[in-house]
Amino acid sequence: MTIRETLLQAATSLAANKLRSVLTTLGVAVGVFSIIAVMTALDAVERSVTSGLASLGANTFQIQKYPATVFGGGHQRDLYANRQDISWQQVLLFRKFMGTKASSVGFVISKQASLARFANRSTNPDLLLTGGDENFAKANGFDLSAGRNMNGNDVLYASDIAVLGSEVAATLFGEGENPVNRKIKVDGKVYTVAGVFKKKGAAFGQSQDNFVLIPITRYLGHVDEKSSIAITVEASSQKEYAATIDQAIGAMRLARGLGVRAPNDFEIRTNESLIESFRGIQNTIGVGAFIISFMALLTAGVGIMNIMLVSVTERTREIGIRMSIGAPRNTILRQFLLEALLLSIGGGIVGIATGAGAGNLVALRFNLPIMFPWIWMVVAMSVCSTIGVSFGLFPALKAASLNPVEALRTSR
Repeated sequence: MTIRETLLQAATSLAANKLRSVLTTLGVAVGVFSIIAVMTALDAVERSVTSGLASLGANTFQIQKYPATVFGGGHQRDLYANRQDISWQQVLLFRKFMGTKASSVGFVISKQASLARFANRSTNPDLLLTGGDENFAKANGFDLSAGRNMNGNDVLYASDIAVLGSEVAATLFGEGENPVNRKIKVDGKVYTVAGVFKKKGAAFGQSQDNFVLIPITRYLGHVDEKSSIAITVEASSQKEYAATIDQAIGAMRLARGLGVRAPNDFEIRTNESLIESFRGIQNTIGVGAFIISFMALLTAGVGIMNIMLVSVTERTREIGIRMSIGAPRNTILRQFLLEALLLSIGGGIVGIATGAGAGNLVALRFNLPIMFPWIWMVVAMSVCSTIGVSFGLFPALKAASLNPVEALRTSR
């Protein structure tokens, strides 16, 4: 028999026991589904993280009270929460101590769950109200589409101006309406719109355009005086980046009044540290998903072996007849191996399709880009093929080694 004939015969034999074949295939599909779904979602998050960090501005890092990610449960969070907030006085001292050692030093503070109104229109109450200075746009990669940016005088005199994210502007004013110089209310306080930022899109699964920027001095005086301020520092060049971080740490320790032996009670957040934190989480989740998938696939492999052994027993007389009319043992071996391989690969295809679909549904739910983890798909198909051959080999050898005379005597 040719390979094509053997493959057709294997498919026909599997089709004769549809329910059994489908249930066996599902065992493999579950194992493949778990790893593909998890890795698809993680790859989508990684792409979003990378693109989000690329938009923070070149040679930029932040000094803040909390680290980007917190591990260790409630105790670890309490440890950071007990740190003193970075106050307005401290950030002014920091700027003074840095002098000309940085290209720019900016300040930012924000709170979620705000609501903006104009006339009879309003945003959802999930607006980000941000207090910043004239360096906010440059440090965070924003460009203007209308009006003007915040300037030093706005910060100095705590002006009641606001610069809108494109999403807020679209919600409150719609197409063709000029928001500049219009008055809006944010959490009941009135601001005059000075400008609108260009659309930036989503990062980390969240919109970057759903915010209102006001002068940080206005924020501290009229919104919240007790929150911790984040400092955004831009080095003059990539060559000076590491040295600027070291100088910023020293300046911040002086501004915080820390002793020589006291540890830093603030965090330096760089693009690299965020990526490393994410990849640490990604690796941990990936290893967990791989272990779960491996156990599921191992169980599915045992199921394939069991089903194929049952198939050999049921088809003993058929095997004897085929051998008696000249079928070589290699053909019998090849057919049973192909049956096991088809069961395993079929499950792999179902698992890849459903896993990629589920992973991308999660990505779309959080406004992340659609991803297809081709490397993991290839790995999954390779593993499925290995499982099919490994667990199908023993039943295939058993079928090929049957004595034709003894096989013909069986009643099955």
